[in-house]
Amino acid sequence: MARKDRNFGQVIRERRRQLDLTQEEVAKRIKTSTPYVGHLESAKRHPSDKIVTRLAEVLGLDRRELFFLANPRAQALLTPEADSAPDSAWEDFRKNEQLRRIHNISNDEMEMLSRVALLGDVRSPRDFIYILNTVRHAVGR
Repeated sequence: MARKDRNFGQVIRERRRQLDLTQEEVAKRIKTSTPYVGHLESAKRHPSDKIVTRLAEVLGLDRRELFFLANPRAQALLTPEADSAPDSAWEDFRKNEQLRRIHNISNDEMEMLSRVALLGDVRSPRDFIYILNTVRHAVGR
């Protein structure tokens, strides 16, 4: 959709022109004013998520790509750099043999916890201990 050197306004202006639409026609279709469309194209205004969605539909652009073009810092928040990404909580837990010995964690329990890790949102090795103790309590161990 967009080369890295183009901004949100340039992309929507170029696409609008490719479709031979006026700013007024786009404004009517996305339910906003003509001056607002001009402000978006000249980067004087920032679109809401709703406007980005409507623009994507009207201009036939990928909504997700258009959102990230309008919100370039959002991409960095959602996809951290690979080099700076820490090990997952599961990997920290799995590698911590001392923690496994202290809590006497069996291979079957490790297998069960590996499946829990697939669910995501386990943020620290200590969370696995909490989950394990909860499961142990539930099964009467």
